[in-house]
Amino acid sequence: MYNLPHHKEQNAQVIKAFMYKYPFAFLTGCDSENKPVATQVPVFMEDKEGRQILRGHIMKNTDHHKAFLHNEHVLVVFTGHNTYVSGTWYSNPYTPSTWNYMSVHAKGIIRFLNDVELMDVLRVTTLHFENHDSNSTTIFDNLPAEYTQKLMKAIVAFSIEITEIDTVFKLSQDRDVKSYEHIIAQLSKQGENGKVIAVEMEKRTKEVFPDVKQ
Repeated sequence: MYNLPHHKEQNAQVIKAFMYKYPFAFLTGCDSENKPVATQVPVFMEDKEGRQILRGHIMKNTDHHKAFLHNEHVLVVFTGHNTYVSGTWYSNPYTPSTWNYMSVHAKGIIRFLNDVELMDVLRVTTLHFENHDSNSTTIFDNLPAEYTQKLMKAIVAFSIEITEIDTVFKLSQDRDVKSYEHIIAQLSKQGENGKVIAVEMEKRTKEVFPDVKQ
């Protein structure tokens, strides 16, 4: 992760909201031969007694399951919308182009859970992602017991206590105000990715340029 101060998000609530908004994260680690492994899984974040915990589940006996059993140190990467930024949009157009994006890296210790805890993870996460609709036919408690018992034999729940969080919210904060405003204008004409980044940049204009009158 690039370690540039002007691309860091310092607001803990903004970081937490980002992780909630983009829960389909990369869960990565190293196996017994120090080879990298990764999988994408939805994770549910919660606060417990001042600790930030991520919970979810993966299939048993996969390469990543075996790797995490060997090495409990994991990295969870949350990524959001991203977009190309043309150098022609800067006040000096003879400038290399770049990419604007937002990303949160959460390091932590993974622990695999027992069957009772697995049931709790499935109950909590299915209800959460179904917007707490207890009548939904797809939440854990409403699925046939025969099906869930068969399913649970193939998966394992995990809990990750976050030990460190790092961020990159690269949103052209290092550009002059004229370039910044022009980038917003150009991205606003793009598809969903460009529009989302443009809105995020617009919200941060006063923060990035506190001495410029709006």
